[in-house]
Amino acid sequence: MIITYHGLEAFKAQFGDTVLAFNPVSKDSSGKVTRFGADVALVSLWDKDFNGVENVTFGEKIPFVISQPGEYDVKGVFIQGFPSKSSYGGKERINTIYSVMFEDMHLCFLGAIKDAQIANETLEALEAVDILFVPIGGNGTLDAAQAYRLAVSLEPKIIIPMHDTSDGKALKTFLKEGGEESQSPIDKLTIKRKDIEGKKGEVFILSPQ
Repeated sequence: MIITYHGLEAFKAQFGDTVLAFNPVSKDSSGKVTRFGADVALVSLWDKDFNGVENVTFGEKIPFVISQPGEYDVKGVFIQGFPSKSSYGGKERINTIYSVMFEDMHLCFLGAIKDAQIANETLEALEAVDILFVPIGGNGTLDAAQAYRLAVSLEPKIIIPMHDTSDGKALKTFLKEGGEESQSPIDKLTIKRKDIEGKKGEVFILSPQ
């Protein structure tokens, strides 16, 4: 699997010809817009910063769009969505947490979650997370300290922080919570099932592409 970060909460996850897009940035957002074709687009919160489905509709790929809680099986990718709270944009809203089984790995995408108290039903589905995507920038989502505590409590093998709009201050705080001063970002994460064995809460910083 190859995971690429495109700023805010936008990610591309690809294995073979299958491409997943998480919270793609729309043309109406002030964030950077990146275009590519996706088979599935997962939108955790219907906001201009996360709902750029038009930007992951490219060539022959027209994505199956998932934007609310439920169970989905698309192209052999099993996805579960669970409701959570967000106040992104200054108002209380429903954010969807996604649990995704892709290339024999369990991905958890928290989206624009604000409340670190996750419902027990959701927690049960989030056992044995391999790769966790967690927002750290505050402003209606988790702040860096909350994000670290929640991430550690879910016991993922790999943690990928996202949505730092504070010029790196939130990321610095997030790393300090884990006892690190700094970490060099990577352009993309290329990983296989065997690569995550033995890892426990290892943080990877992805540079926006």
